[in-house]
Amino acid sequence: MRADPKIYRVGPFLIGFTTSFRMGQLLGHSLTVAPRPEGTDVFAFMCTTFIEAVRACFTRGGFARKDGERESAGTFLVGYMGRIFQIRDDYQVAERAVNFDACGSGEQAALGSLHTTVGVPMRPDVRLERALAAAAEFSTGVRGPFRIEVLDGQTAQRSVEEEVSDV
Repeated sequence: MRADPKIYRVGPFLIGFTTSFRMGQLLGHSLTVAPRPEGTDVFAFMCTTFIEAVRACFTRGGFARKDGERESAGTFLVGYMGRIFQIRDDYQVAERAVNFDACGSGEQAALGSLHTTVGVPMRPDVRLERALAAAAEFSTGVRGPFRIEVLDGQTAQRSVEEEVSDV
């Protein structure tokens, strides 16, 4: 067990990570992202300005890996503007058609649990606790204690749904 968190608030972003605690530390303590200009599409902003800031942060922090001309890093979730994005190790920005996501070793169990509770009258934190319990039950890399965060007054369901990661 570690005392440092796997979820960080960075300005208007809520970031949960897997892959590496060093990556998470850089995201949580060193990432600076320019504000999104009014009228700019949120997804386009995430794919450009946000990713450029992440790449610069990882390069400064010695975390970015290069193979030839191709850079790679790790996987993490970002809650922003009531939406959730998964940033993959090739800096791809993914947004699911559903309003939840997960990453890490318990991803599939957590997603399955979240899927079964879509439309069920249940508090978002209860949905998350069930998803985390499923991930812990079926993945040896997941265990509590878990921390659930809410993004800008949105329900936890609309923020970083759950950040199931290797512990």
